[in-house]
Amino acid sequence: MRLLIIIGSFLIVGLIAVWFFVLKPQLAFGQVASAYAAKQICSCRFVAERDMESCKSDFTEDISALTVTERDQSIETSALFELIKSSATFEQGLGCTLD
Repeated sequence: MRLLIIIGSFLIVGLIAVWFFVLKPQLAFGQVASAYAAKQICSCRFVAERDMESCKSDFTEDISALTVTERDQSIETSALFELIKSSATFEQGLGCTLD
């Protein structure tokens, strides 16, 4: 019984370490990348009036992990099976803003 408690404790500490040092920074990067892509693509589509493929080609980093959707006057991006979502909306005279 004591051995199970020790193994369980190490397992919990290991999972916390993986979350803190591996997963948490990746999720934060995903949130920033999703918001940045939504804003940039929204400005490109509705302010510069370019087509979607042209806007996606502006990125120097690969954004293929993001799903980009255009709805009315807004752009929605998502990543990690829609765990991370961002959107930006165009308003005439104001440009695009993150929602």
